[in-house]
Amino acid sequence: MDALVIHSAGDLRVEDVVTPEVLAHQLRVKVRYGGICGSDLHYYQHGGFGTVRVKEPMVLGHEVAGVIEEVGSEADGFAIGERIAISPSRPCGACRFCQQGLQNHCLDMRYFGSAMRMPHVQGAFRREIVVEAAQAFKLANSVSDKEGAMAEPLAVALHAVRRAGPLLGKKVLVTGCGPIGALVVVAARRAGASTIVVTDMGDYPLRSALKVGADRALNMALQPDALAEFAVDKGQFDVLFEASGNERALRGAFDALAPRGIIVQVGLGGEMTLPINAIVAKEFDLRGTFRFHEEFGIAVELLNKGLVDVKPLISATVPYRDAGRAFALAADRTQAMKVLLDFE
Repeated sequence: MDALVIHSAGDLRVEDVVTPEVLAHQLRVKVRYGGICGSDLHYYQHGGFGTVRVKEPMVLGHEVAGVIEEVGSEADGFAIGERIAISPSRPCGACRFCQQGLQNHCLDMRYFGSAMRMPHVQGAFRREIVVEAAQAFKLANSVSDKEGAMAEPLAVALHAVRRAGPLLGKKVLVTGCGPIGALVVVAARRAGASTIVVTDMGDYPLRSALKVGADRALNMALQPDALAEFAVDKGQFDVLFEASGNERALRGAFDALAPRGIIVQVGLGGEMTLPINAIVAKEFDLRGTFRFHEEFGIAVELLNKGLVDVKPLISATVPYRDAGRAFALAADRTQAMKVLLDFE
């Protein structure tokens, strides 16, 4: 069946990939939609990110939803024709981190569409895929396949919000309003944040963040000192989610963050130089966040119950055979948040 295979930077091909036999605890799924993630863009534009490089042909993609076409003999609880969101995460379950409940730090993780290990873990941008039953989460009739493909980035945001601790009544700042930053707004609002202010360098992502629950949106390109009003009395925000991966965004938010504020670094970029004196003097708590585990199931449950709305973040749907145009659109932050590939 057709799949989108990356060979090197800019070399993305539609190729016929063999679908493996379905084993006892597995499902064969017809993929309907897949979301283009920032990591997919890095593979497409640069051949990788940091030290992670494409060293062999690899099927891209890890944000997908589809319909079950075949059920393994021991994949209890599933039926042909059921629609599912697919978690791209396959922790081993046996290493010390999995045993501690830290499956996102698994020592033998297999994550769809990842070149972090050799051989690479093939991804889900394909018309047909075989997955473990444990990776499948049923979608309610009220949830579209397109929304189901948003479960993975929503899970990333939910994990980031969980890393911040209780948010009930908290004042939250989110710097960087790409898809993950906007979904952090969704998750933080659901967690009870009383005020959410977002910053970005572009109007389109800021407008999108307002649609999903932000109270105020500040364009730092037009108003570089926009956070100054929040710096009074040692800072007004309780929690900062830094989702841009940009050092200037992180450092620029320190004055607006109150003493003992919590910083959750969500975005990945280059190495940063931080003002350690400020972190010490204001007793900031700096926390990282990486992927997710049980939050994927939570994301699907929130979608199924209609407790969150991700539809405003879906900017466009493009046929998979026109992947070049889809990736170019996904990289254009003036007109796109999440771009989905249509595998029908």
